Amino acid sequence: MVKYNGMELLERLDKAYPDATCELEYGSDFELLISVILSAQCTDKRVNIVTRELFRVADTPREFTELPLEELERLIKSCGLYKNKAANIKACCEAIETRFGGQVPRTMDELITLPGVGRKTANVMLSVAFDVPAIAVDTHVFRVSHRLGLSDGKTPDNVERDLCAVFEPEDYRKAHFLLIRHGRECCKAQRPLCDDCAVKNLCAENAARALHNNGE
Repeated sequence: MVKYNGMELLERLDKAYPDATCELEYGSDFELLISVILSAQCTDKRVNIVTRELFRVADTPREFTELPLEELERLIKSCGLYKNKAANIKACCEAIETRFGGQVPRTMDELITLPGVGRKTANVMLSVAFDVPAIAVDTHVFRVSHRLGLSDGKTPDNVERDLCAVFEPEDYRKAHFLLIRHGRECCKAQRPLCDDCAVKNLCAENAARALHNNGE
């Protein structure tokens, strides 16, 4: 793990991706929650295509509880893992209706009691919907954090802890979006574009590779 100047890293990434923000389309806290659940192992672009139709059919917890499971599966099928996602969404909406009065809960402890909602999803809700300092660790954030040397944590929870120590709370949301964008566009899982990287000289993996190539 590398000792980082979090502000310098964010400044460089911000110059590279000045429009980095949440790419999911939503009109309410509840719609964001459903979109984030659907985004597991699916692109935001695909989720947006699906939810444009889905939210015309149902866009409240009660309407989702009344939507037949088979119809929900059909509507979200192209997001992948649709049977599990549909079952979780139905159960999640029932919990919101029965335990939270039809409103999406606003705390970590309450959010993670909802079916289909883990810490990553809860952190997205806290940060994006409720403006609470939080960093959600998805596959992009996990990968980029390790490559840059921001964390050597073995789990998303450990990476989240390390990132929260690197960045200031007021920058958590920006850091989350910038790390995701960097992972999608440059620091890709396969064939990362290291020559085009805006933070190449800050990257621990790049430094290690250079030492290896120099025979040190």
